Amino acid sequence: MTGFGGTASPGMVDWNLAVATATRLVRPGPDVSRDEARSVVAELRRHAKASEGHVRGFTRMGTEDTHDTPVLVVDRPGWVRANVAGFREILKPLLEKMQERRGSNPGSAVLGAVGGKVTGVELGMLLSFLSSRVLGQYETFAPAARDLPSGENGGGRLLLVAPNIVHVERELDVEPHDFRLWVCLHEETHRTQFTAVPWLRDHLEGEIQSFLAETDVDPMTFLERIREAAQSLAGGRPEGEEEDGGRSFVELVQTPAQREILGRLTAVMSLLEGHADYVMDGVGPSVVPTVAEIREKFQQRRAKGASRLDMALRKLLGLDAKLRQYRDGERFVRSVVEQVGVDGFNRVWTSPNTLPTKAEIAKPADWVARVHRRPEA
Repeated sequence: MTGFGGTASPGMVDWNLAVATATRLVRPGPDVSRDEARSVVAELRRHAKASEGHVRGFTRMGTEDTHDTPVLVVDRPGWVRANVAGFREILKPLLEKMQERRGSNPGSAVLGAVGGKVTGVELGMLLSFLSSRVLGQYETFAPAARDLPSGENGGGRLLLVAPNIVHVERELDVEPHDFRLWVCLHEETHRTQFTAVPWLRDHLEGEIQSFLAETDVDPMTFLERIREAAQSLAGGRPEGEEEDGGRSFVELVQTPAQREILGRLTAVMSLLEGHADYVMDGVGPSVVPTVAEIREKFQQRRAKGASRLDMALRKLLGLDAKLRQYRDGERFVRSVVEQVGVDGFNRVWTSPNTLPTKAEIAKPADWVARVHRRPEA
């Protein structure tokens, strides 16, 4: 058995078919010459390297090496391959559980015949859609592959999606060199978070696996949720149906125990995303001359979204929650730094116990009171 799932027994998802479908459907990138493409790739690598020093100096989060975490400048199909590998790794326990449950399902004969391939095609459709929207990504749980190296000692990899960066800088009509550095500052902050805080990766993985272990979802319902998203992309949903308040994937698989775990995960992700935005804004004025213009235009683009279709998919995939995480997390970080300074804020990285709760993200003063309370005399 080879590839992302093999053809002999694709199981709940035919991963090879997901990659093939996404690669076939992925939108072409912006029109650039071969020389320009080489120049963009080289510049992104330089900016990624320069960002290490900028981010570490501003955050005061260690000066050690980035622990064997490569920077990869990829195209859209490269992003798809990397994310399918990551999804397969992190979803393995859930899919194995669903595979076992499928055996006792009344519809298992039909599901067994076509389920894996149908899901592979529809997952590929979703990935092709997302592949044109991601500028960069720190892959925390990335398995290594021949064309996609990863940290040998458990480290991740930093992906920069070159065609998407060029597309957005042209769409916003901003200075390209400044925008590329600005993007690298955000993504390098995520890299710094995980390399300077060794326990963070294992903590997140433990929370995610606990979340998946609690999942009790019918395989047919799971497939239907993927199908709804794919039909949205293909224009297959009736007019107005995307306004029906349908549940996202995250909401679909929640149990009471999962709600507690999800609250903790939401708080951590808000912290990580908000911290990256805060650092990007903090470093920006000293190294990105047009940072104010870039920030204003990018925020307008982020808030506006694209179309009703885009908004429907954001809700279905839980991406609307990610937008809130940027805003709420950045407000938390800024408020804490104002109260106790950068070093006081950095106590957040001490242990899982010093991470903010979901309630504390909304009320930063409560986190300060809990973590910085003075011992009674």
